Amino acid sequence: MTDDRTILRGLFDAAVEAANPVKAVIRNLPERPRGRSVVIAVGKAAVPMAKAVEDNWDGPLEGLVIAPHGYAHDLKRLKLVHGRHPVPDETSLAAAEQALALASTLGPDDLLIALISGGASALMSKPVPGITIEEKFGLVKAVLKCGANIAELNCVRKQVSAVKGGRLARAAGKAAIWTLALSDVPGDDPAIIGSGPTVPDPTRKKDARAILARYGVPVPPSIAAWLNSPDEDRSILSPSIETRVIVSPHESFRAVRARVEALGLNVLYLGDRIEGEAREVAKVHAAIALEIADRDAPAQKPCLLLSGGETGVTVRGKGRGGRNVEFLLALAIALGGDKRITALAGDTDGIDGMEQIAGAVIDPTSLDRSRALGLDPMAFLENNDAHSLFEALGDQVITGPTHTNVNDFRGILIR
Repeated sequence: MTDDRTILRGLFDAAVEAANPVKAVIRNLPERPRGRSVVIAVGKAAVPMAKAVEDNWDGPLEGLVIAPHGYAHDLKRLKLVHGRHPVPDETSLAAAEQALALASTLGPDDLLIALISGGASALMSKPVPGITIEEKFGLVKAVLKCGANIAELNCVRKQVSAVKGGRLARAAGKAAIWTLALSDVPGDDPAIIGSGPTVPDPTRKKDARAILARYGVPVPPSIAAWLNSPDEDRSILSPSIETRVIVSPHESFRAVRARVEALGLNVLYLGDRIEGEAREVAKVHAAIALEIADRDAPAQKPCLLLSGGETGVTVRGKGRGGRNVEFLLALAIALGGDKRITALAGDTDGIDGMEQIAGAVIDPTSLDRSRALGLDPMAFLENNDAHSLFEALGDQVITGPTHTNVNDFRGILIR
């Protein structure tokens, strides 16, 4: 009989595979324009999305592909550059400048095919005039640490960016713009995916000010002056704009649910919009799982409790972070080693926090095995260092770059 850890890993892999963007890109290609066809692809899925266009485009094609460092490729017509994620650096700035320069060469007969996926916000990053790179990057890092959700983070990013919030589209002038987006955000809003470089921005400077004030984030004088100045023109010049979300968490979880039901298990799906502090979300999931284990309610066991979305972590310790492993460690503590419950949590892009690790798995022995090694699970949680604990246990989920991203997978199996 397949053990529950193996079942959960298979379900996680199914979620990743269902988010493969290649077929979705091919189904949504635009018609050829009278003029040039130019691709700007940015994000963790940039390479396979760009390759899908390259292999299926009948005619001349040029463009720029921006992917994380270490991502390989076999592109022949499109140029690949790298940026840093999740905190941008000088390579992210250089990538943004190249993208803006390329977009500015387009005319009214030309077509910009924008391929946007998770990670785009960091990989293509340039501040507005008057704000230094270091100030912008420092602000982003501070917002990441304070526990803000993805929409709040991207709002702040957009308000101090020269490329996000529709500014890349504005640089393209009157060229037609065809955006294909792979969603990693709750609700699949294209203005939030990758901070919407080709999508009109509904947020304003006052929204960013409110977020920074809410979390008590220190703001350098240059950024404060910018955010307190009048909003600039955000209109997009192109008369021809098409924006499509071609892959979303919903589709991945539908594939997982079908796989679970084929295994003869019940499914309680909480949706793909779960947000909040990772350890608090874990307590709620633990309470539901224990209710199922004890009373067969609100679903009958054997059952998979399934959810997606992106939680946050308020970093107070000095550990290695990671919202999925923080969720999982808090879940293990809340479950107290219950013999009926096994769980896996991971990011579908293969990277949880700053680590090249997707997530981890817990089982009824996790707490006892930790203590047998002289490791205190609660101390690791308080230090935001769940990655180190799961590494010591040999319970990390490591996939390498998946070249996709449809937010997080959380599966809790109750027998």
